[in-house]
Amino acid sequence: MAENSRFIRFFREIGLEDVSIVGGKNASLGELYRQLTPKGMPVPNGFAITTEGYRSTLDHAGVWPDLHAILGGVDPGDVEDLAKRAKRARDLVYGAPLPRDLAQEAVLAYRELAAEYGPSLTVAVRSSATAEDLPNVSFAGQHESYLNVAGEEQVLDAVRRCFASLFTDRAIRYRINNGFDHFKVFNSVGIMKMVRSDLASSGVAFSIDTETGFPDAVFITGAYGLGENVVQGAVDPDEFYVFKPTFKAGYRKVLRRSLGAKKIKMVYAQGGIREQTRNVPTDKVERERYCIGDEDVLLIADYTIRIEEHYSAKAGGSRPMDVEWAKDGIDGRIYIVQARPETVASRMERGKLEEYRLSGRGKTLVQGRAVGNRIASGRARVIARQADLSDFRPGEVLVADTTSPDWGTVMKTAAAIVTNRGGRTCHAAIVARELGIPAVVGTEHATRTIRTGDIVTVSCAGGMTGQVYEGAVPFQVDQVDLSAMPRPVTKVMMNVGDPESAFALSRLPNDGVGLARMEFIVTNSIKVHPMALIHPDRVADPNERAEIRRLTEHYAAPSDMFVERLSEGIATIAAAFFPKPVVVRLSDFKTNEYASLIGGKAFEPVEANPMLGFRGASRYAHPAYEAAFMLECAALRRAREALGLTNIVPMIPFCRRVEEAERVIEKMAEAGLRRGDKGLEIFVMCEIPNNVILIDSFARHFDGFSIGSNDLTQLALGVDRDSEIVAFDFDERDPGVLKLIELAVEGARRNGRHSGICGQAPSDYPEIAEYLVRLGIDSISLNPDSVLGTTRRILDIERETGLRGKRA
Repeated sequence: MAENSRFIRFFREIGLEDVSIVGGKNASLGELYRQLTPKGMPVPNGFAITTEGYRSTLDHAGVWPDLHAILGGVDPGDVEDLAKRAKRARDLVYGAPLPRDLAQEAVLAYRELAAEYGPSLTVAVRSSATAEDLPNVSFAGQHESYLNVAGEEQVLDAVRRCFASLFTDRAIRYRINNGFDHFKVFNSVGIMKMVRSDLASSGVAFSIDTETGFPDAVFITGAYGLGENVVQGAVDPDEFYVFKPTFKAGYRKVLRRSLGAKKIKMVYAQGGIREQTRNVPTDKVERERYCIGDEDVLLIADYTIRIEEHYSAKAGGSRPMDVEWAKDGIDGRIYIVQARPETVASRMERGKLEEYRLSGRGKTLVQGRAVGNRIASGRARVIARQADLSDFRPGEVLVADTTSPDWGTVMKTAAAIVTNRGGRTCHAAIVARELGIPAVVGTEHATRTIRTGDIVTVSCAGGMTGQVYEGAVPFQVDQVDLSAMPRPVTKVMMNVGDPESAFALSRLPNDGVGLARMEFIVTNSIKVHPMALIHPDRVADPNERAEIRRLTEHYAAPSDMFVERLSEGIATIAAAFFPKPVVVRLSDFKTNEYASLIGGKAFEPVEANPMLGFRGASRYAHPAYEAAFMLECAALRRAREALGLTNIVPMIPFCRRVEEAERVIEKMAEAGLRRGDKGLEIFVMCEIPNNVILIDSFARHFDGFSIGSNDLTQLALGVDRDSEIVAFDFDERDPGVLKLIELAVEGARRNGRHSGICGQAPSDYPEIAEYLVRLGIDSISLNPDSVLGTTRRILDIERETGLRGKRA
């Protein structure tokens, strides 16, 4: 019927070119339904009431002059006056009856939809303004939507409410701030079948990492129930990453996952149009498992990538997307219910870097998920209810349970935002990104721990975990144009331990990762001694046994948790720098460090000097640890083969003797990591004098050497670097240490093997970096905060000595 309709367009009739007729949201839904549904992507059917319907309604009611009078000279900074004017405007528009022909056409279209889906049809009635879901401004959350609407009268009432929502406080303020004329923005309304995600789950997917602008990841969030809680930040969702390059190449695995609290879920209510939904507590079993399985995650990723490709082709250039998904609890299918251009992360200039660094320390008050990579200090203002917003002063730190789109004016003046609830795609996070201010969300108890008037520092410069510190902690900001920095001949790599910081660190000029520390992942993500996962029955402490059961209850075997989490941590770092090499050092805990893990005391001896004891390669073929080493190898193999990250280079630490090297290489081959297969290289740490003395023999078993200056110095000088009494004698610049380094570099070159250094020395001492460049070392791996400064120094050295021209 819609083909002859004045006011109605079904999704099959509209596309991206129809924004002026049906608004951004409906134009996008039409594009999805018309272009991608035939290719197997489920999109619920529906129809749009055109902007002509909105104009006709206001024309027939004759309300335009009154609207102009109400909004004339409105000041978005005057919260109280804005609220009064906005309510008068909404009442005026809602009170305008729908023209008879518009109401009739809408009812006929609704009946056609009911004929397709059956008499139990419920619909979502969603605003779709002409200035919404555009490539440069999103208008996300500015206008109202109504869910679980049933029956012709309720649908018509919801349409009038959507028309009126063009004049919410937040929408008026947003238009003023973005330079839109109130009377040149018109509202269309979309009516589409509801997906029964109240019985399953829903969320948001981005075809770009929202924090760093890293373009090669699909970032998916989800929670149980209807999607409004995820969008508005009322719930801490589950998070998933999928790596696009290897996914497209056929490696269908989740790159990384994080379990959210998901304490509530939104379900249908039995009330009228104003009470369509309600929040109920999520039970303990649901909270402790992911809201969707890997198969669904990968399907959402596939849909998101296909949507990005389609929209990019239409735009004639890269167009990262923000996609809403919902799983139907009745038919079990994943549906795409909205897609819009992503408007914040996609506009980050990855060639320019603003580096925020803490230069002092403070007591941590709360921590949560970091939004952005900035730092800010200010006086805290705890907002318990909307009425408190009038007390907020510009430059304060907004602390709240969660935030609402109505808080826009206040949030725009905040130095930072801290919330109890929400994930990194919640309302507070979206606004913080748009404003360029730091936010720490999902802290759980910020409003109880922080008091109004407290001076706090909000830091999001330490990876994906944000910290709120007591007091004004000093920090620095450096501006860097990365595009203007040439690459030195000597490869500059990075030492990276935290997978959460990898996407952000990959922006730094680099040639890959020279040292990815496995211990960080084990300590922070796994927390349990690997042998305790293989033999939990040997753990004597009942509390530790209970904690192991809790952490592993959703795995077929406890050790599967170790393999999955370790492989995902390694893979995240490898993906961030793909296809550059990422050298992953196998575990190098000392016995006292292993004993501190859950269940560790049952498997670790007590040693007088753990630094020189049961560590590194000596563990790998030893009966006391060999089974755990097989788990490490399984994790590496999963990251390389199941996720396709063949840029991973395993590295053996603290390998004392050639015979030990042979045993370890043999064990790795037994575990499926055979040197040379599928391009696999294996490096060894060169950190024991014997590694240098017998470098020709070690070179027969390894493809590269990475000098560990910390242990090499300790063993060359006979200094225990953990001893406060003799630590003053620990100095990597000692002539004997430098001579060992020289012999190592020359020996690697003589054998045609890679030479690098990953110890602390070149990060701490510029003169050592210069010494290494003059030696002709292949790579220098640095701590991230030293990369830019040392790169500049290396370039200067190469120019001064002529080494740049000779080696190039």
